This record gives sequence, structure tokens and C-alpha cells, in this order.
Amino acid sequence: MSIFIGGAWAYVNGSLHLGHISSLLPGDILARYYRLKGEKVLYVSGSDCNGTPITIRAKQEEVTAKEIADYHHNEFVDCFSRLGFSYDLYTRTDTEHHHQIVQAIFLELLEKGFIYKKEIDQLYCEHDKQFLPDRYVEGLCPICGANARGDQCDACSSVLEPLDLLDRRCKICGQPPTVRKTEHFYFALRAFQKTLEHYVAEAESNGDWRDNAISLTRRYLNEGLQDRAVSRDLDHGVSVPIKGYEQKKIYVWIEAVSGYYTASKLWAKETNGDDQIFWSYGTESYYVHGKDNIPFHSIIWPAILAGLGKDPLPTHIVSNEYLTLEKRKLSTSRNWAVWVPDILERYDPDSIRYFLTINAPENRDADFSWKEFIYSHNSELLGAYGNLVNRTLKFIQKSFDGIIPEKRISKEIVDRVARLYEDTGRSIEETRFKQALETVFDLVRYSNKYFDQQQPWRQVHENVEECKQTLADCVYIIGNLANILTPFLPFSSEKVKHMLSFTEEYWKPQTITARSLTAVEPLFDRINPERIHIELESLGRGQRI
Repeated sequence: MSIFIGGAWAYVNGSLHLGHISSLLPGDILARYYRLKGEKVLYVSGSDCNGTPITIRAKQEEVTAKEIADYHHNEFVDCFSRLGFSYDLYTRTDTEHHHQIVQAIFLELLEKGFIYKKEIDQLYCEHDKQFLPDRYVEGLCPICGANARGDQCDACSSVLEPLDLLDRRCKICGQPPTVRKTEHFYFALRAFQKTLEHYVAEAESNGDWRDNAISLTRRYLNEGLQDRAVSRDLDHGVSVPIKGYEQKKIYVWIEAVSGYYTASKLWAKETNGDDQIFWSYGTESYYVHGKDNIPFHSIIWPAILAGLGKDPLPTHIVSNEYLTLEKRKLSTSRNWAVWVPDILERYDPDSIRYFLTINAPENRDADFSWKEFIYSHNSELLGAYGNLVNRTLKFIQKSFDGIIPEKRISKEIVDRVARLYEDTGRSIEETRFKQALETVFDLVRYSNKYFDQQQPWRQVHENVEECKQTLADCVYIIGNLANILTPFLPFSSEKVKHMLSFTEEYWKPQTITARSLTAVEPLFDRINPERIHIELESLGRGQRI
């Protein structure tokens, strides 16, 4: 089976925060899991370097858009690497490769009649002497009255046009814009209404989408799809490949989602691989992103693929709800955020991955709390999992000179481990990552209880064969826990595998064949709870650029 996994493309107009990682981490869990299963996997993403936010940021700082993009793209690459994200390709949307393929997609849709040209009213800033793309316009949402951008209201998730906004103002200078006539290209989204209605009904019956994706997409379909502009008056981005319109740029909502396809083409080019297997019938595709990106993945991208005649349309929409911080909405402007480069300087990447998975906003908003993060690390990772590994392996070092006892593993243990592979794998494939990780840690707690009940510290004096059985069972559990936890906690899993000289990696019960331990060390260090106060004190101070 072929597995395509697309992680949402983050704007390079600022540093990554934990909200980004919370919505993107499921992609890496999926990729690592399916590779362990032996499936053909292509996991791609990249930095969105052409969006309006980058242009706005560049104007504010009086630098070029490329300088902003370069700085944050390099920072993103570093952060994803340190967090263990295993992209097959992580690229960017300002490459010549991306531009050429996006232009080819535009021309194909134009040729097929799905893109057309028309004259429209557009907002124009007399002060800045330019037409205003949607994200250059701010105002009040006509649906709910909240502050909104010209393309979308984050408060009620309504898709908007700049002219829809009330009390409109230019984001650059703050002045109210005027209205002028201009020509733009439009995507005939209405032509795909029936196709998408059938598509969403099938996804709902299969249970392949998150509930928020189903409900929000159905809302758009019930309201009736409207054709949307696919070009904008911008200096920066992918030029419209039509003579006389080169000064216009292909709008980011069609250009950025096409990055999944352009990235697969770049991967094929760089690896001499075959990317067509990931765009043909039978492929399982997972699109991983936050709630605010749902319509782009459940309506826009499927409509583009349908227009191009690509099969299949996205099969799994993995759309997390929002992550709050200390019970408050994240705010980058007020620095109410936990920045990824900063947290990576102070904490284990597996601790971050564990907390964002076990507290994932899969079905409702979830909160990041410094107290819960540090207590979770100390009690679950260090106190439960780390303790099981350390107490077992240290006991073998002390009582058996580091030689792992050779015994037939108890049937109950073998059965439990086999069930764990089945249950965890099923939960991952159904995108229930929190449940999957909870199931694994149920076995961690069972194993600590088993160790305590067997009392190997007494068995070693009273019945050494029983002691060997206990330790052999525990080592078997530990080795398989490390294997099962590889998609979730890749760094600590690698440590355990090294200590057990355990190299084979498949999604099935593994026999630990090594007879001696190697360089036993603690998996995790304790975090001083005093860090809670220090971290809370630093929230909201200054501003990260």
C-alpha cells in the first residue's frame, strides 16, 4: 500500500510555536508507523514563502521578503530536525521548481475551463497606491462581528472576501480603502459542488475525517460553493503565466496547497523515485493541519485534484482543534506563546512530543500548561517508563553482570504485547493518537506493577530461575515498548534499542536476541518543579521575531 502524508505549510513570517507543532506532529507519527509496517511512504511539507503575511512583515521591517523567508525557513528546518520530524522532503514555495509546476497546474485548469477571467471590484489603498489582496485588509466579520482578515474569520470560520468586511482598513497604513475595477482569474469552484458532496458523504461514512472537518465542510457545501479568485495584485509570489498578466500572482490558497504535489515531484527528481504511485488509485493520503486550514484541504485541494483528474482525492483529513496556553488563546503579537526554538533549548524533544500527543486537541481545544507539562514528564516519562527501563536493566547489570537472562517469555506477556501492536496500530491508522499513546502507557504501568509483584530483588536470593524469568519478561516488554513508541518518542526509543543492541524495526512483536546490555543510562532526567514558576514568569515578556 502507498501512503502519502502532507503536513501543512507554515508561513515564514515568524517563528514556530507549540500550536504549530501540535497540529503537525500527527504527520510524523503516521510516517514513522507506516514505515515500520513496511509500507511505501512519502511524507512532505515545506515553508510557505509566498503568502501575504511575509510581504507585510518585510514591509514593516524594511527588508526583502526573501530575507524574511530565508531566516525563518532555516529556523523551521532546524526545529523540525531537533523534534525528530522525519520528512522525506521539506522544501519551500519560492523555488523555481514549485513555481513552474504551479504555473502548469494553473494552465491545465485554464485549458479545461475551470479557471476563467472576469472584471471585479477590488479594494485599493490611495495612501499606499496599490490594490489590496485579502490579507492586506482587516475589518469586522459580517457574520459574527469579530475582527477578521479579508479571506477568513478565525472566530466563526467563515470564508470571506475583502469586500464582505465591515469597517474595512488597510493593514499596512490603517486607512480605509476605496473600491476600483480590476481584472482577475477565478476558479470555478461551483462546478465541483456535486463531486464534493458525494466525496464528503463517502468520507463521513468511512469515518476517515475528523468531526470538525465533516461539520465545517458540510456547512460550506450547504451554503453553496462560490467561485474564488485565483490571482492577486502582488509583487511577490508565483506569476500568472498569461501574457499581459505576468504582474499578477497566483493566489496563495491555490498555490500553497499545490505544494503537496510539487514537493512529491521534487522528491522524485532528487531521489529518482516514482511519485506517481502516491497519486493513483489505492493510495491512502493523510493531510495533517489545524482547524483553520480545513476548507483548503477538504474543499479547495480536492476540487483542484478533481479538475486535474488526479485520483484519489484526500482520504484522511487530520484536523486538530486549537491549542491554548495557560487557558488563554495563543497570541504571537502579545508574545503569549511558547516558541519552539526556545523550548528546545531547555527540554527533551520526546517530552514535548509526549505532552502534545497525550494532550492533543483531537476533538476539542486542549491547553498547554507548564505545570502539567513538567508534572507529565516527571510522572509518566521519568517515573513510569524511564523507571521501568532503568530498574530492570540496572538490576541485570548488578545481579547478572549485564547478561540478559535467556528464558521462554511468559504467555501472558507475549499475548499482551501482541495485542498492543494491534490496538496501537489500529488507533494510529484511525488518527486517534492520544488513545494510541494511552494504550501503550497502560502496558508501562502494568509492567511496573508486574516487576513489583514478582519482587526480583527477593527472587534472586530465593529462586534465581524465577528471577531470570521476571527479568526476561521485562526485557521483552521494554524492547517492544521501545519499538512501539518509535513513532511517538523516537529519541528515547533509540536509546533503549542501543542498550539492548536491538536493531530490527518492524511493526510486530520482536524477540530480543542480544545477550548482554550496552551502556545502560537513564532515559530521562528529572525536571525541577521550580521551572514552572520561571516559565510562567517569562510568558508575555518581550517579543520573539
